[in-house]
Amino acid sequence: MKTDDRPPFCTGRLALSDDTLKLRQMRVFASLSDAELSSLGECDVMEVPADGTIFSPEKPIRGYCILLDGEVVADRVEADGSITRIGVGRSGDCFGEVILLSGKQKPIRVYALIPSRILCIREEQFWQMMACCPAVRREVLADSAKRQYAYQAEALHREKLISLGTLAAGLMHELHNPGSAARRASSQLRENISRLQELSLRFCDQPVTETQLTCMRDLQQEAIVHARCTTMSSMEQMDAEDAMTDWLERAGVRNASKIAPQLVSMGMTTDELECTRQAFSEDRLSDALNWLESLVSSIALVDVVEQSVARMSELVMAVKKFAYDDRCSLRRVDVHENIQSTLTILGHKLRQRRIEVVKRFEASDPGIETGGVALSQVWTNLLDNAIDASSDGGVIEVRSWNERDAFCVGIADHGAGIPEEIRAQIFEPFFTTKPVGKGTGLGLEIAHRIVTQNFRGTLEFESQPGRTEFLVRLPHARA
Repeated sequence: MKTDDRPPFCTGRLALSDDTLKLRQMRVFASLSDAELSSLGECDVMEVPADGTIFSPEKPIRGYCILLDGEVVADRVEADGSITRIGVGRSGDCFGEVILLSGKQKPIRVYALIPSRILCIREEQFWQMMACCPAVRREVLADSAKRQYAYQAEALHREKLISLGTLAAGLMHELHNPGSAARRASSQLRENISRLQELSLRFCDQPVTETQLTCMRDLQQEAIVHARCTTMSSMEQMDAEDAMTDWLERAGVRNASKIAPQLVSMGMTTDELECTRQAFSEDRLSDALNWLESLVSSIALVDVVEQSVARMSELVMAVKKFAYDDRCSLRRVDVHENIQSTLTILGHKLRQRRIEVVKRFEASDPGIETGGVALSQVWTNLLDNAIDASSDGGVIEVRSWNERDAFCVGIADHGAGIPEEIRAQIFEPFFTTKPVGKGTGLGLEIAHRIVTQNFRGTLEFESQPGRTEFLVRLPHARA
């Protein structure tokens, strides 16, 4: 900050050694002598009204601020335009050192919640103080470390909430389909049970011969085991169903067009049904074959319910594995299983965009010994970026292999690639090329931090037009 570049709401300057400031009552300056305070010279005094902006991305100031009286708040402006409260300062608190130490302007607005009085130590004075006053330097660096840690933890928490929101929406979509299928099957199964009961009571009204009983047992056995169920082409199936329908109608069987597909699906032919035509009179034949269709249909509906419940259990298990990935104890992680769980949860997005995932898991041993956490978050962010970069109907490649000391995963898309001029910024927080509201700019930064800090691995990328691949290397064992 230049000498004539006064901060907003500046009302004058005061020497830091001025007794009215009572700086030694503050933790940061408690150990400074009179000589050290005097050597720092004068600082700007700011009288800030309520809601007055002290600094923001549009009005940056570079200085170390000391809140003498009042209360200030710090809000971060997110990439989507939303606001996140990141801190509240009260009398005696200091702020501004993070921007000075990092050399980067943050997307943060600091403003007074109530009328406040603030000292602003200009940048050149701040560095003089850091060089000449070890005790102040220690306190300032400690404050900076705490704020950076809290900032990163909050950013990670926010990104994970965004990811979980995406996953939750996908999970609801995924659960809706098997849930609806199970519901429809249950409703039809109730109708079938009523029909079976009605038909069974009809059979009880008249005596049943030994031949008829044998025929019905054979039909029941055929329905239960589907002994000769064969796979047919669409044309073959249509021809078989038409032939079955014609035969049933000639035999006077009710609901001929409804029960024909079920009989064909179990591999039944008209020749095999001739025995039923000989064993039953025309009116009883109709009941026998309708009973058989209800039985076959009920078995098929039970299969639908079973498959739907299995699919829901699979999804719940995938989410459970995703959640339990945050355990901190040293453990063995199956990376292939970890990736598959993430693909399961993102399945709706892949299907919606008609994107094919080609997996080439060539690693002989998919496990790593680690105490690191949040590995699923890495795959979620990388795969989600790959989906966004891919065109509809595209292909994403996921491959794995083992190197001498590391387990390696590559996730590649065939999008436009990463322009050369932004590659150096790709892992920086809040950097995004997506439209406002579509991305936070935190996904790759957090993935990089998890891989490098939690797992002591590396995250790199190779990009050219038509193909971008992110390469993750995870040590086999944690040192």
